[in-house]
Amino acid sequence: MELIVTQEKLNKALSAVSKVASIKTQLPILSNILLRTDGNRLLIAATNLEIAITEYIGAKIIKPGSITIPARLITEFISNLPKESIELKVINDNLHIKCGSFNSIINGYIADEFPELPTISKSSIQYNIRVDDFKQAVSQTIITTSTDSTRPVLTGVFWHSYQGKLFLASTDGYRLSERLLVDTKSELSAIIPTQTLQEVLRNISDESDEIEVLFDDTQVRFRIDEIEIISRLIDGNFPDYRQLVPSSSEVLVNINKADFMRITKVAGLFSRESGGSITITADKEKNILVIHSIASQLGENTSEITAKVSNNGQITLNSRYLSEALSVIEGDEIEFSFNGKISPCLLKSIENKNYFHIIMPLKS
Repeated sequence: MELIVTQEKLNKALSAVSKVASIKTQLPILSNILLRTDGNRLLIAATNLEIAITEYIGAKIIKPGSITIPARLITEFISNLPKESIELKVINDNLHIKCGSFNSIINGYIADEFPELPTISKSSIQYNIRVDDFKQAVSQTIITTSTDSTRPVLTGVFWHSYQGKLFLASTDGYRLSERLLVDTKSELSAIIPTQTLQEVLRNISDESDEIEVLFDDTQVRFRIDEIEIISRLIDGNFPDYRQLVPSSSEVLVNINKADFMRITKVAGLFSRESGGSITITADKEKNILVIHSIASQLGENTSEITAKVSNNGQITLNSRYLSEALSVIEGDEIEFSFNGKISPCLLKSIENKNYFHIIMPLKS
């Protein structure tokens, strides 16, 4: 293999794919990046057998071929080269790199040992989603996925069709979120790993306008400009979460989001010793919401803000969960509702009804 490519293109592509290369693995080849010519383009790819990322970049191909190179070394090395043309040449399974005054050799491995890159059927379910909608929907739901590997179905986001709409949902058992994304005529039920969605978010550039999402029975593929990310889906049935959504509320509070976030964060400073526990009291007569927290060694805090309150009530929540929920809800005004101390609370935007977030209460 012999070719010439610009440092900017190669550096960008290596940065995009290298994160999924496994450093600690029983298969050393998985810690490598595949370089392979394809017509007048260079394919750069990496995989950990769960996720595969590929990107094609333009290059002047002098001699076709392929090689795999240690991901960390090649990525860091290329990032430190000057923004000039780079000559890549394979001699005896070693990659010779020349750029300006730099001449280096990196020991490589034959590409035949690299796992076959996954493919996905063109006849699968496909969505073309605006980048802004995708980023917001995924950001709003990955925060409530679980990290508990003993319940794998909760470690991803559930993409599913319901009454002609495509929804994203996730839960870790303590909180739950759902986001309406687009209309759909397809029947879909798929759980995408959180790590996969984080990789997709990481690879969205400011120039990206649209993401193509393609599903088959066991895989999902995301295409962002010249980058493709293919991932296995999580096998299993997601819980029937809609039965957990409160149909009515005894206490309904309409409140300014910025004010609510501020007093929640302040209360959280005093709740670290108590597992983040903060007590929220709704006062209908005064039309205020009061948050109280105690740190036995440091002191205590009580904050209040004006709000539109439908009824008196009290609930104890985890301050971090509440802060994270408020940080991803759109709009300036929040609807915060609950049914007593032991039922879940529901948060959503007054202005935009396409997202809701549920938090289970703590024992007060």
